Amino acid sequence: MLFWHVPAPNEAMLISGSKRQAQDTQFRIVTGHGSFVMPIKQKARMLSLALREAEIVEDCVTQQGIRLNVRAVTVFKVGDDAVSIANAARRFLAEQDRMEELVGRIFAGHLRSIIGGLTVEQIIRERDRVAQEVKQGSHSEMEKLGIVVDALQIQEIEDATGYIENLAAPHAAAVASQARIAHAKADQEAAEREQQAAALKAEYERDTAIKRAGFLAETEQVNARAAQAGPLAEARASQEVIEEQTSLATRQALLAAQRLEAEVRRPADAEAYRQRTLAEASRDQAKFEADGSAYAERTLAQAQADANSARAESLKNGNQELIAANRTVENLPALADAAARGMAGANLTVLNGTDGLNEMVAGLVSQGLAILNTLQRPTPTGGTGNGGVPASPNLNGKAPARTPETK
Repeated sequence: MLFWHVPAPNEAMLISGSKRQAQDTQFRIVTGHGSFVMPIKQKARMLSLALREAEIVEDCVTQQGIRLNVRAVTVFKVGDDAVSIANAARRFLAEQDRMEELVGRIFAGHLRSIIGGLTVEQIIRERDRVAQEVKQGSHSEMEKLGIVVDALQIQEIEDATGYIENLAAPHAAAVASQARIAHAKADQEAAEREQQAAALKAEYERDTAIKRAGFLAETEQVNARAAQAGPLAEARASQEVIEEQTSLATRQALLAAQRLEAEVRRPADAEAYRQRTLAEASRDQAKFEADGSAYAERTLAQAQADANSARAESLKNGNQELIAANRTVENLPALADAAARGMAGANLTVLNGTDGLNEMVAGLVSQGLAILNTLQRPTPTGGTGNGGVPASPNLNGKAPARTPETK
């Protein structure tokens, strides 16, 4: 509506010309709702209740006489109560744009006053205290102006003499030293970590290289074994063939040796044994023949001598039977000789050697001598069978003992 005015939430509408007044004000304050304004009779003005900010830059001198350039910021607004709105409206309604400047000047004056009673160190260390003292010092004035201070902060303190810088130099140097130490430690730790990382990397690369070399070696071994598998198999097959051939050659050599043993050596040994046996038999036979002939000759010679003696004795006694026997005796050497030659010419093998031949020859001679003894044995007429011829010699070639009749 044309005559209905509504203030904004951060505004207070001031209606003047109305008969209704409050708190001894010449105008009516309306906030938060609208109000009808009679044209021509009444007039409505808006007072901003919004938050405002004033920057304070002021050269101050401390208790030590050091000039400081202090920069502060204050945040304020018109109070929400009717008294504050009325106070602010009376002072700033026509100059709302200069409210920050005016408030700033008020705070600047209190700031110079507060800083003038403090040292630089106190100002630097106790900024909140300075701000609170400034707010408390300006509270009554702000209340009269209808201003409510929400915050006051000292943002920056500068000095042209370098006092603050010199004051902070030892600490700055210590801090710088600590910073350098910290930086050096950080660099050292970083270097150590880099060294550890490099060592770990080198160790990892070494382990990797070792594993790679191991894998490569295993691969090469496997490849080598695979490459050698064929030649090894051929070599083993060749070795087996050689072993079989060696075994076959050994068996063939053994067979040849057995054949040589059976076909050559044993027959040769048998033949040699036969030849040696025959040679020994021939040698024994010749020896036996020689011994038998000699023995027979000796025996026959002895027998012939004995017979001759007996025959001479018989002839001297005139015994006819003995004479007939003497004829036989005379032929006895020829018979014995013929028998000896027959034995010598006979192809006999005497198994018991010389003793056997001697026994055989002795048997022949003893048979001849037995015949001769039979002839010499006395007849029933009182003579001897051999007509008184003495007994023939025995086998040992000794002369036989004479019987009593021949004595």
